[in-house]
Amino acid sequence: MTTVVMAHGAFCGAWAFERFRAPFEARGWRVVAPDLRGHGAHGGVAGLSMRDFADDLAGLCQELPEAPVLIGHSLGGLVCQMAARRVRPRAMVLLAPSPPWGVAGSSVEEAVTATAVGLLDPFWSGAVAPDRALMRSHSLNRVPKAYADKILARMGPESARALRETLNWWLDPFMTTSVGPGPLPAPTLVMAGGRDVVHPAATARRTAERIGAVYREMPQMSHWLIGETGWEDVAALALDWLGNLDRAAA
Repeated sequence: MTTVVMAHGAFCGAWAFERFRAPFEARGWRVVAPDLRGHGAHGGVAGLSMRDFADDLAGLCQELPEAPVLIGHSLGGLVCQMAARRVRPRAMVLLAPSPPWGVAGSSVEEAVTATAVGLLDPFWSGAVAPDRALMRSHSLNRVPKAYADKILARMGPESARALRETLNWWLDPFMTTSVGPGPLPAPTLVMAGGRDVVHPAATARRTAERIGAVYREMPQMSHWLIGETGWEDVAALALDWLGNLDRAAA
């Protein structure tokens, strides 16, 4: 049984994969979906760094009996990238991933968001509450309302430090979200929604080029690839791609 480790995005927890994990489990995969440090039942994200999240993910993977497949959504996609050289996963699937250090955004919306995050907490010590109106219009704009309401009710605070390290990487002298030189050491699939304004398709394509990944775009989809209308097609494409890797290696 192959293990897949799923890393959630900002303001979320392991619950974010409650739908997306099902097709993998139906195919016989063992799914591990942890709450990143400070999220979910752990509580207390204030002051945490993206490096903390990546260290925890790497530690979890190193305890597994075999190298897993990593799947990350949004900020969790960047956590996977940061941990990849230590984990050396069998493969990675990155869904609307946050870009690593050095990959510039491609839209005005990204620049505005980065500027706003930069003003949140000059000492990186706080926790940021989710802006539910913004989430509804940007991240969850293609999620049916009843399900979007449930998602919003479960969202919690995010680390201001982690958000700034991700969205304002050019202001970080420690290059926290750097993934090192050259392609990452695992076959990687980057998937993006053509209507995503959080991490637009052009930015996702740049990320794929930076890390040596295959790029696939879902033209009618937005940011919540793990649960918005059409998420089953995203899961199917990921499973088919992973299956092709296995067949090629056989």
